[in-house]
Amino acid sequence: MYYYFDFRDSKKQDCYGLLSSLILQLSVNSEPCSNILSKLYSDIGPVLKPTLIALKICIKDMLSQPGQGPFYIIVDGVDECPNSSGTPSTRREVLDLIKELVGLKCLNVHVCVASRPEIDIRMVLGSLEPLEIYLDDEIGQNADIIAFIEHTVHSNSMPEWTEEDQSLVINTISQKSNGM
Repeated sequence: MYYYFDFRDSKKQDCYGLLSSLILQLSVNSEPCSNILSKLYSDIGPVLKPTLIALKICIKDMLSQPGQGPFYIIVDGVDECPNSSGTPSTRREVLDLIKELVGLKCLNVHVCVASRPEIDIRMVLGSLEPLEIYLDDEIGQNADIIAFIEHTVHSNSMPEWTEEDQSLVINTISQKSNGM
């Protein structure tokens, strides 16, 4: 299962969006999970929107079902969640949810979180004893970024752009990309 916290879509920047997507992906690929989702909607009615608490219970039930194959949950772009001064912030709620899912200690559930290493994210995820892989300084990472920028500039360039303008754009964006 895969979920990306999209900075361009506010509906994809919180726990509700994450849980809704994961539950849907689980229910499509597993009959027991589909039955759990059906029960949720039969309990609340087809017109009502489930609460966040109901969604948390639903996913925990799905992931805890005996006899299921391995589940791989990939959560990308946690740093795209708003880290506002709310109590707690949307990002903190997402991090707490990830911590809860890992805390289930289901041997068949594997969680991968991809994010920029912002301090609040590192503090929460670091307490989970993760295997950490940093790509910021990897040569291949920067080469991929440069190749993407070059392709984009060359395939979408304005007719009036000179080779010098294209090179300037490629070099400037590449140097300021910070691994993104």
